[in-house]
Amino acid sequence: MNPLSAPLICRRFKPHPLMLALLWAWRGSALAQSADAQAPDALPVIEVREGASVAERRQLPQTSASVTAAAAADGINVTDSSDALKYLPSLSVRKRYIGDTQSPLATRTTGINASARSLVYADGILLSALVNNNNGNGSPRWFMVAPEEMARIDVMYGPFAAEYPGNSYGAVTEIVTRMPQQFEASAKALYSQQDFSQYGASGTYRAQEYNLALGNRDGALAWRFSANHLDSFSPPVTYVTANAAPAGVTGAVATQDRTGKPVFVLGAGNLTHTVQDSARLKLSYDFTPALTLSYTLGMWQNQANANAQTFLKNAANGAPAYGGGFSANSVDQQQWMQGLELRSKTEGVWDWQLAASTMTSSRDLTRTSAAAFPAGAGGGAGTIADAGGTGWSTLDAKGIWRPSGADGKRGAHVFSFGAHYDRYTLATPTWNTADWISGGNGALASDSRGKTETSALWAQDVWRLAPSLKATLGARYEWWRAFGGYNYSTNASGVGFPVNQPQVSQDGVSPKASLAWSVNDDWLATLSAGRALRFPTVGELYQNVLVGGVYLQANPNLKPEKVWSTELAIERALAEGQGKWRLSLFEERVSDALISQSSTLGSGVASFTQNVDKTRQRGIEAAFERNDVMTRGLSFNGSLTWVDARILANGGYVPTAAGATSVGKRTPYVPEWRATLVATYKPDDRWSYTLAGRYSARVYATVDNTDVNSHTYQGFDGYTVLDARVRYRFDRHWSAAVGVDNLTNRDYFLFHPFPQRTVFAELKYDF
Repeated sequence: MNPLSAPLICRRFKPHPLMLALLWAWRGSALAQSADAQAPDALPVIEVREGASVAERRQLPQTSASVTAAAAADGINVTDSSDALKYLPSLSVRKRYIGDTQSPLATRTTGINASARSLVYADGILLSALVNNNNGNGSPRWFMVAPEEMARIDVMYGPFAAEYPGNSYGAVTEIVTRMPQQFEASAKALYSQQDFSQYGASGTYRAQEYNLALGNRDGALAWRFSANHLDSFSPPVTYVTANAAPAGVTGAVATQDRTGKPVFVLGAGNLTHTVQDSARLKLSYDFTPALTLSYTLGMWQNQANANAQTFLKNAANGAPAYGGGFSANSVDQQQWMQGLELRSKTEGVWDWQLAASTMTSSRDLTRTSAAAFPAGAGGGAGTIADAGGTGWSTLDAKGIWRPSGADGKRGAHVFSFGAHYDRYTLATPTWNTADWISGGNGALASDSRGKTETSALWAQDVWRLAPSLKATLGARYEWWRAFGGYNYSTNASGVGFPVNQPQVSQDGVSPKASLAWSVNDDWLATLSAGRALRFPTVGELYQNVLVGGVYLQANPNLKPEKVWSTELAIERALAEGQGKWRLSLFEERVSDALISQSSTLGSGVASFTQNVDKTRQRGIEAAFERNDVMTRGLSFNGSLTWVDARILANGGYVPTAAGATSVGKRTPYVPEWRATLVATYKPDDRWSYTLAGRYSARVYATVDNTDVNSHTYQGFDGYTVLDARVRYRFDRHWSAAVGVDNLTNRDYFLFHPFPQRTVFAELKYDF
């Protein structure tokens, strides 16, 4: 089936060079001749590039896509673990600069501000910060895994596995790290540089990163250690705006806000210098060949300073001038990660696993100026926000039973089951201080606290109905509660208002079903359906705070999202390992969708979350991989996704303008089109050349789609970004690479200004 043959899609489609190239390559792969592949009863998951994916190993029913460490080293300019996802189908990570700690993952049907609608794990340790559902403190802790540790990343789409909670309805990302088989060591140095120019801001912003990794195995004991250091300068992350230019000054840049109204840009904000250090140690011990204990300890710390730059000059003497809205801040953070796992690996009748993990903030201070600039940049009144008590812990027990058939061989059923517990804690008191740079805590200005916990039982049966037919049936039952909610705020006179929020609880079952049919040696069709319950995060319920000029408003009365997802995936493996392709048709219906909204208040932004009665996201995703195209060593891979995302009912909507409505409008933050295309040429074992492209249509950030002007600060542009990378291996020890992201210097916004042309140089030594 050609996805462009559908009349509705034809009416909406506007040809784009990247899309046309992708479709040409995909069409060619579909016409390739087939040959012998796996047997019909193998039921292959064809997205896997090499080795077994997490979905295959655990016999999970989701469609999956993968990238290996070798492929990432050859073809992706990687500065942290999230970069490895750049070209996987329907995915994007909101990364504003190298070292950005607020980088949520967007999936097929979820946007860049919905971090709790997907899950990110590293060796089973939860990196997703389900303390919130935003692009701030809810972002995954990508920095806890260095790229040099990774063996592969697997992404599984949709809430079709009972093993995962309802947050999986966007996608589940599993980062799999390596354990050495003998002594190994590596060292890598990376340098990058970006020349940035926008509005009245311009400059050159550099970053340098160093990594050291060691590991060994001595009989039953294996260990791996990795340390990483980053020193990075960012271009502007925000801008200071006003509805009118201040009197007596020049330099204000006239433009329009995202609704099309006149606005003036007075200066740039949050030009950030961040210095980050991280270290990770993993130990494993094989008590027997079938019983392994592993322990992981990770530490990350960050010292960051963010300053402002004015565009204004005094009309009389030309001296720098400042209006309202300028501020500076500093960040001091330290976080710890621990994971303990005991598992059997007999691959016989029984296997089991016990796992526990924690992520804690031992120090998390943000100091922000409140005094008027320019004096405020050097000290004076401000606030100190302390999120040091925020974190989470998880506990899982899992088992798998593979009963034998009457003939003593592997039977028709594989049962897996488990129990889960988690707790998330939010603590964000903010104090006034007489000196924001070095002063102590003064009077309490605001506070937000609370906890959530979830207990769950789940079971799944993989039932081989026939040699070519497999059903997967499962269910997950969850008990959730939120408690300890507390908010404190002060008015302009300093009078405090404490509020103890009510305890709330919910429970429910999420059934799952999937049917996979191996049509013949090359073709596989899978039909999946599943329900998911995505409970509100503790931050959505209780966080009431000012972060980076954005006022976050709590709502303790939110209801959980109730999701029904379906997918029909058709996959084909091409002859002699020449590639594969997949076509997925999917639909997602959400009741009580938790959607974050924001509105501009002067130069500030207010953000709040509301339950939207019903949304529906349906679409088509095509993905392909084709090797040795026209010449040996030339490969293509890519994807094309179309999504019709609509709000079907929204009884709580309050019109923002006369005649405005939200029903029938596009669901916020979900683009209609996305595409990726990657061409890699490896003429020999030494050289690798890659040219890649990423495309996304524009998105709306409001439920009524009134943000019609996308190319402005706080708007959401469509974009086409081209990247390039060349890598050379001198010998088995030394390698070097140079690369460029945003080759054509595309100037675009995703609320914030996004990186312009950035060049990379990398040198690595492997022992």
